[in-house]
Amino acid sequence: MPETPTAPGGLGRVLVVADPLHTFATYKDSTFAMMRELARRGVRLAACEPAHLHWRRGEPVTALVREVELTGAAGDWFRVLGQRRAALHDFDAVLMRKDPPFDAEYFYATHLLQQAEREGARVFNRPAALRDHPEKLALMEFADWAPPTLVTRSAEAIRAFHAEHGDIILKPLDGMGGRGIFRVGPDGLNLGAVVETLTQHGHTTIMVQRFLPAIAQGDKRVLVIGGEPVPYCLARIPQGGEVRGNLAAGGRGVAQPLSEADLAIARALGPRLAARGLLLVGLDIIGEHLTEVNVTSPTCFQEITQQTGFDVAARFVDALQAAVVAAAAEGGA
Repeated sequence: MPETPTAPGGLGRVLVVADPLHTFATYKDSTFAMMRELARRGVRLAACEPAHLHWRRGEPVTALVREVELTGAAGDWFRVLGQRRAALHDFDAVLMRKDPPFDAEYFYATHLLQQAEREGARVFNRPAALRDHPEKLALMEFADWAPPTLVTRSAEAIRAFHAEHGDIILKPLDGMGGRGIFRVGPDGLNLGAVVETLTQHGHTTIMVQRFLPAIAQGDKRVLVIGGEPVPYCLARIPQGGEVRGNLAAGGRGVAQPLSEADLAIARALGPRLAARGLLLVGLDIIGEHLTEVNVTSPTCFQEITQQTGFDVAARFVDALQAAVVAAAAEGGA
C-alpha cells in the first residue's frame, strides 16, 4: 500500500523511470509535460533510471529514487527533496519513459518491472507489452496499413527489394530520432555500402521500406491515449533536402487535425493496443501508410499543445488516473 494517502483520482505518488532528469530539454520533452501536469494536480513525484532498479530474493523490486519537486524555472527545473530506496509497489503508478535504444538493458528493465507488477505495482506502459511491441517490428502485425516493407539481414533480399521498388528507405530496428536512416534512389548509389553498414555485414537485421513521396507533407505523429486518438497530430516536415522528418534530425513540426486516414488507422489500432496495457502509443503515419508503432516514450505532447491549445498532458493524466482507479477496483474485486 502507498505510504501516503492517495489523492483524489487514484494518484498520490508517481515514480517516473526515465533518462537522467538533467538531460531533459524541458521546452519540448513530453515526460516533463507529464510530470508538470501531475505536479499541478498535487501528485508527489519521484524519479529513477533503469540502472537503479534492484531485486533480491525474498524482497520486492526496489529502486534508488529521488523525491523531486518542480521549481517552475527554465534552467534548474527540479529540486531533489531526498533520496532513498523504495519498493515500486509503494507508488500509485510507475511510468516507464526510458528512451530507446531497446537494447539488452532495456529488456532486462522490463523484466524487473514485470516482477514489480506481480508484487502489486501498476506500470504504464505495461512491461510485457513493451517487449511485445518493439518500435519498428510491431508494424508487422498491422501490415495492411503499412507500405511495402522488408525485415531482413540478407543483402541479396535487400537488393531484390530495391530492384522491385526503385526508391527505398533503410533503417536500424533499434534507432530513434531518425538516426541511421538512409534513402537509396533508383540509381542504387551506395546501396552496397549502406547495407554493409546497417547490417554489419549480415549480422544485424534491419527494416527496408518503399520510399513514400508523401514525406514532403510530413511524417505525422499520431498520439493514442487510452485507446483514443488525440484529435491533432504533429506533422514533422523534412527541411533542407533531408529525407527525415524527425524533429531530432531538424524536421519542422506542424500540428494539424487528423485526416480521415489518420483516424481510420488510430481507431483500428487504438483499442487493441490499449487492451494489451499500452496506455500511450505514438503512431507514425506518412500519407495514408503506417510506418512505425512507438510505445517506449512517445513524444510531441508540447508541440501539439503549444500550436493547438489541446492539452495533451492533461488528457494523458486523465487516462492514467482512470487506469489506476480501474486497476485498483479490479484488484479489490
